[in-house]
Amino acid sequence: MGKPRVIYWFRTDLRLHDSPALKAALDLGPSVLWPIFTWDPHYVYRVKGGVNRWQFLFDCQTDLSESIQKLNPKSKLFVLREAPQTLLPKLFKAWNVTHLVFEKDTDAYARERDKIVVELAKEAGVQVITKYGRTLWDSDEVDSENGGKPTMSIAQLQAAGRKVGEIPRPIPAPNYLPDPGDMPVEFKQDRPEMEPDLNASHRSEIDKTYSHIAGPKGDFAIATLEELGFSAPATTPHRGGETIALKKLEEIFSDEEYAATFQKPKTSPAAFEPQSTTLLSPMLHFGALSSRLFYWSAQDLVDKYGKGASTPPESLTGQLLFRDMYFAAQAAIGSPFVRTLNNAYCRFIPWHLPSKVEATDVGNNAISGEYHVDSPQAEQWFLRWKAGVTGFPFVDALMRQLCVEGWIHHLGRHMVACFLTRGGCYVHWERGADVFEEWLIDHEPACNAGNWQWLSCSAFYSQYYRCYSPVAFGQKWDKRGEFIRKWVPELKHLDEKFIYEPWKATRAALDKAGVRIEGDGLHEKKNGTYPAPMFDFGERRGTCIAAMKRAYSIGLHGNDDRVKNGTWKELFEKAGETEMEGLGGSDNREKHMNQTGHQEEEGREAKEGPMDRYAKKLKRST
Repeated sequence: MGKPRVIYWFRTDLRLHDSPALKAALDLGPSVLWPIFTWDPHYVYRVKGGVNRWQFLFDCQTDLSESIQKLNPKSKLFVLREAPQTLLPKLFKAWNVTHLVFEKDTDAYARERDKIVVELAKEAGVQVITKYGRTLWDSDEVDSENGGKPTMSIAQLQAAGRKVGEIPRPIPAPNYLPDPGDMPVEFKQDRPEMEPDLNASHRSEIDKTYSHIAGPKGDFAIATLEELGFSAPATTPHRGGETIALKKLEEIFSDEEYAATFQKPKTSPAAFEPQSTTLLSPMLHFGALSSRLFYWSAQDLVDKYGKGASTPPESLTGQLLFRDMYFAAQAAIGSPFVRTLNNAYCRFIPWHLPSKVEATDVGNNAISGEYHVDSPQAEQWFLRWKAGVTGFPFVDALMRQLCVEGWIHHLGRHMVACFLTRGGCYVHWERGADVFEEWLIDHEPACNAGNWQWLSCSAFYSQYYRCYSPVAFGQKWDKRGEFIRKWVPELKHLDEKFIYEPWKATRAALDKAGVRIEGDGLHEKKNGTYPAPMFDFGERRGTCIAAMKRAYSIGLHGNDDRVKNGTWKELFEKAGETEMEGLGGSDNREKHMNQTGHQEEEGREAKEGPMDRYAKKLKRST
């Protein structure tokens, strides 16, 4: 029997250092090794992704390919354009493959896909080797030690982790790679079904992703934005790749005091150039940086630093533990984890703009990205939130930074998530998760869903009465509003006294700043204007807290029969709830500001808030 002929299948492990799976492949002593990446149509068409994340992926792939070539000039990252479920069986036969090696995944879709691939490999007589490497501990082992249940807290993760054993030390990158063998691709390419394409809005050119199995030139090259039909360039300043990740890691730990005493809640969401945190999360997502290398770099420094060093969950190691917590929770719950429906651990709260549902072989499931507009006002609030024109400058600055750069500080994510859900709009957390899925360069399905459940107090966290103020929270970090001036240039020259609350500015202050408060930011936007605030935050906060209290007292979860058959409405109506899915809630509040920010006199408002008083003041002065 000849030496092994091995395909190493790169996915979200785009690195050479600390790769247990790659080491397992090399330990076979292969005569040939093909480092490949396959374009899975699921991620091209069925998962939202803006050009910033695509570009970051291309950066990571390019850097990895160059690193492979440094070890062996005959090799590189060979990129093939076909679904792995149909492609790999053809490669097994055409390339005479004996082994397939890859890193384990915890995402629900990836696990199902990998089961199919493993079965196909067995049928072809190909041996499959998998190793975990995305997380500190193997998520499946964590769940097993947690009694088969998801880890819903850091304490549960740590307790289960101790039973699994010490987090393994990182292993070095290989110093050689075998030659690749011949790579014939004269077989028929199976092209995927493109519809529905959740990224169609980003494609203005012809999608050529699957035009040629080995790429336009037949050289297995890294794809480009143009090949995927994206004509607009990426706008993020952040670049990806293992080389950059390792350099950043070294820079971070060269400042021993910063790294050893790091406390996430004390870092500013308003800091920029540079930001106040490591910004290594997208490197972790694409696997350009090993989480174990990051962990042990931090832990060894903390042990050396001694007294005064920070501890989990606020420390750098604590941030990695949160990540493992969400990964293990997703591994235990499976596909329902990213939605409310069928999720036994997610509280059912009748938010506005609920996801549409379709019948499947395994029951009803939410449809990604599609939702019901049960409240026109909630829809307008959601669209204004996404566009960064809520009329609350700190919220708008964060959303605009997210859209342009594909990243915002973790506490900034807290702010905008709370504002959209339980802290103002009462819009479903799944709507916000969809936007983050599209825009974040560090989008991790487990962490994104977990964080939105946390911030909406649907799971993981229950102190729904603690809301972020869109005014006071920003002032805590940036009194002069420099962050707002950068991302909301309409207010660049406004006096700092009014920068967080421009609706309170005097006519003289607005004239001096060259700005008018009018409109909603979505329709007929004029130069030199900034929108009126969407609502009275204090009033909306009170409404949301009362609604959350009733939802908690009713106590339904996503897997309850009443949630699935719709009879939950009877319980909430009996409790006197009006702020909920299917009812307009406070829809009449949409009329409280017209296009000039004035109060419309159509019925009597229950209470006059500061924004209403401002509107009357503005009307008198015009």
